[in-house]
Amino acid sequence: MSGKPTVLFVCVHNAGRSQMAAGYMRELSGGAVEVLSAGSEPKDQINPMAIQAMAEEGIDIASNVPKVLTTEAVRESDVVITMGCGDACPIFPGKHYEDWELTDPAGRPLEEVRSIRDDIKARVSALLAEILPASA
Repeated sequence: MSGKPTVLFVCVHNAGRSQMAAGYMRELSGGAVEVLSAGSEPKDQINPMAIQAMAEEGIDIASNVPKVLTTEAVRESDVVITMGCGDACPIFPGKHYEDWELTDPAGRPLEEVRSIRDDIKARVSALLAEILPASA
């Protein structure tokens, strides 16, 4: 990766997991990473429990809007992280792909969403360390 890496987080509805991951990546990278998120079947709004769980971390995702996954978004990304969207994500050579198995927070109580959020934070932190080495 040369220059500022772009990371795309994809889940089915782009209303919970991918939005939380994108929120963490923006916050933890301090702007050193271009962050995109999308869904294969986006909902019309962000999951209120995801908004609340992230607000507890001081990260505001309330104004985000779920977006549909496009081929262009994948093409312009260096790293593509999928979360339960299966084969909906197009594959391009030279991209770094990971599939994170995470529980969908839709319809879950806040306690469970917090656990999912914390798992996402740990994964984003590890990914950030991988794509932005300390020497950078």
